[in-house]
Amino acid sequence: MTDFAIRPEDLQNTLSEVLGDRVQKITLALGELTVHVSAAHYLDVMQTLRDAPGCQFEQLVDLAGLDYSAYREVGTDGPRFGVTVHLLSVSLNQRVRVKVLCPDDDLPMVASVNALWNSANWYEREAFDLYGIVFEGHNDLRRILTDYGFIGHPFRKDFPLSGHVEMRYDAERKRVIYEPVSIEPREITPRIIREDNYGGLN
Repeated sequence: MTDFAIRPEDLQNTLSEVLGDRVQKITLALGELTVHVSAAHYLDVMQTLRDAPGCQFEQLVDLAGLDYSAYREVGTDGPRFGVTVHLLSVSLNQRVRVKVLCPDDDLPMVASVNALWNSANWYEREAFDLYGIVFEGHNDLRRILTDYGFIGHPFRKDFPLSGHVEMRYDAERKRVIYEPVSIEPREITPRIIREDNYGGLN
């Protein structure tokens, strides 16, 4: 059993009191707290989590984009894109996860928390690059992992596995050139053949 400096149940009560009706819900599962917040209150809630007594989350450990488009296939409807953030309080030895959904699927956007935690800088750029999520107020929001002329966002679930273009070095032109993808996308499902009575089963 994991020992907590502050019991998750106590932290849940503290966060409920401090954040009030600015959050949609606070869930506790497997000893981990998740704060669900709307995009409208996201920045305000994040500042409170950093500064309020009993919270003091001085460190942003991780920030990642989310694409929930496949959830519609299992009957869950709602905004397609979201952001999840993991915060750590070094002084109080506690952690919390914050989830926010982008209200507009065509232009997914939430506020930037880069002014609150410097570590958010590259994480937000990565989510922008790979998911197309815009972080309003970020002072240097540009691609960080893909090439300068890259089109699209490769972690979106509707992005083709083979991409749209391929690149190669052309010795005659002495530069890298882009061409349409030459391979045909296909789905490979391995065929499994088992012997009779495999593993003692009939």
